[in-house]
Amino acid sequence: MTITATTPWVDDPFAEAVRTGRGPLWLRRADGHRLRLDVERWCAPATGADHSLLLRCTRLSAPVLDLGCGPGRLVAALLELGVPALGVDVTGAAVARTLGLGGPALCRSVFDRLPAEGRWGAALLADGNLGIGGDPLALLRRGAELIAADGLLLVEVEAAETDERAVVRVEGPDGRLGPPFPWARLGTRAALRRARAAGLAEAERWTSHGRRFLALRKA
Repeated sequence: MTITATTPWVDDPFAEAVRTGRGPLWLRRADGHRLRLDVERWCAPATGADHSLLLRCTRLSAPVLDLGCGPGRLVAALLELGVPALGVDVTGAAVARTLGLGGPALCRSVFDRLPAEGRWGAALLADGNLGIGGDPLALLRRGAELIAADGLLLVEVEAAETDERAVVRVEGPDGRLGPPFPWARLGTRAALRRARAAGLAEAERWTSHGRRFLALRKA
């Protein structure tokens, strides 16, 4: 399955927010409901619950792939800890910011051809990135393709038990909207259902600073 997600993030309010490091920014559904995006946290150094992800990565003997790396805080933090890492993001501004922090990054979709497929010690889907492409099952299958036989897919899920797919647009502080694109939000139970269908099994679940995570391995 091929999913391209390059258009919505190239020159819209998200790219502008990443360049400046400031919001506010929202995902707006067609019905008007808005979800606040935590741009300031993404553009700041890793902190809080991020460290629970970083700790698990330091236990691995292979490099880490950050899918939807955004401004690059996790890639930069991993490198500071001596863990080789690569970021992937479709937003040029996000890739540029990651490179500016000294972290390697590629401007590609997670569904594009990527280096070392099947050999990554871990792949990260943090900060709501399980929603990429609006098809979590396809994304989890892709994650399973990327990690090594003994690798882990480390996934952040929603704090609430939700299972939502919608077409959304990024809204900036001036009300300007980016183009529509599919997105998804999954809680723990819904994510585990998709994981099993993708050939993944739960290795661990944990909560840190109000954020929830799953570690998935190949079944």
